[in-house]
Amino acid sequence: MSAAVLKAVNLVKIYSGGALPVPAVRGVDLEVEEGEFVAIMGPSGSGKSTLVHMLGGLDTRTSGEIWLDGKRVDTLSESAWALLRREKVGFVFQFFNLVANMTVADNVELPALLAGISPKEARERRESLLAALNLGDRADAAPAQLSGGEQQRVALARALANKPSVLLADEPTGNLDSRNTRDVLRLLGEVHKQGQTIVMVTHDARVASLADRLVSLFDGQIVDDGRIARRRTGTAREVIDLR
Repeated sequence: MSAAVLKAVNLVKIYSGGALPVPAVRGVDLEVEEGEFVAIMGPSGSGKSTLVHMLGGLDTRTSGEIWLDGKRVDTLSESAWALLRREKVGFVFQFFNLVANMTVADNVELPALLAGISPKEARERRESLLAALNLGDRADAAPAQLSGGEQQRVALARALANKPSVLLADEPTGNLDSRNTRDVLRLLGEVHKQGQTIVMVTHDARVASLADRLVSLFDGQIVDDGRIARRRTGTAREVIDLR
C-alpha cells in the first residue's frame, strides 16, 4: 500500500468572530495515499472548502494535526507555509485568481520558476500543459482576453506547473459549462493516471465519479468514506462525456 502523502488527525476549525463560536470542521481524520484521487462532497456549509483550505495552509486550524509527505506542517509559520505551497501543493479554485497583468504563459510558468525549476523546463511544462488543455495558441494573451472556461484551464495548468505532491481543487468546474468541464476533467484524469495525488471538492456527482474515493462531509464531520465502484472498462472519457 502506498504511503500517505497527506494526513489530517482530529482536525478542528471553529470560527469565533461572532457572538457564538461556529464549528466548521469537527474532528476530521483523513489520509490520502500517494497517487490517490479523492473527491469530497457534502451540502453547503458542511465544511468541505474549509477542510481543503486548512490542508493547504490557506486557513489556520483550531486544533489537530496536518501532515504532508511525512512531516507535520500545521505548526508552520505563514511564510513557511507559503514556501511549502510553492514547492509541494497546487491549488485550483472555483474563481481563477490569475495575475491580470501577466500573460497566460507567465501565469503558468511562474510557480515552477518560484520552485527553482530552470526556465527551460518551466517553459516545456507550460507548453505541454497548455497544449493538453487546447490553449497553446493563447500563451501570449492576457487573462482578460480569455473566456471563463479558458481562465479556469489556465489556472489548472498553473497549479500543475511545479508537479506538486498534492493538487487541491475547490469546485474547479463550478463556474464552467459542459464543454469546459470536460476539458478540465480530461486533464485531471490524465495527470492522475501519471501518479498525481488529487483532493477535489465538488458538488457534482458526475465530477466526483472521476475519483478513486469519495469522502462525504455533513456538519463538519466525515459521515462516509469509500472507494468509488466503476466497471472494469470504465475510463475518464466515459465520465467527461456526460452532459
